[in-house]
Amino acid sequence: MSKPAEQAVNPEEFPRVLETNDLLRLLPHRYPFLMVDRVIEIDRDQSCIGIKNVTVNEPFFQGHFPGRPVFPGVLLLEGMAQTAGAICGMVNSAARPPSVFLLTIDKAKFRQLVLPGHVVEYHMRQLKRRKQMWWYGGEAKVGGQVVAEAEVGALLTEG
Repeated sequence: MSKPAEQAVNPEEFPRVLETNDLLRLLPHRYPFLMVDRVIEIDRDQSCIGIKNVTVNEPFFQGHFPGRPVFPGVLLLEGMAQTAGAICGMVNSAARPPSVFLLTIDKAKFRQLVLPGHVVEYHMRQLKRRKQMWWYGGEAKVGGQVVAEAEVGALLTEG
């Protein structure tokens, strides 16, 4: 059960799961750019797993690529950043959730194609934090196999 938007989330009281409505409260992203459906196995702001169910109905499949739909690699990176941003937002949420801005992407590698019907898991872990800047390392996995990996950095600002 999520906290009302008016209350900050005490890191000791983090929920273990964030559903879609929680993500919509914590992140500025909306359809068609919300790249995570839920977040599970939350360990405060230290680590979590984001889930993205890839369907053939995704709007980008019309052009990426006609006749052979492939989930864009850059959107895998965005999903990693959104997953990490959601748990950062929980730590700092107040009357208005913070704005989360992607600052850096480092060490990005793409290993396998992601296709319609796949369930992507974004395994994110905090690398470091300095004031309002956060860095996470992560892997995107399908069926336990790494399909992408990267380190992402973000800045949280007043909502």
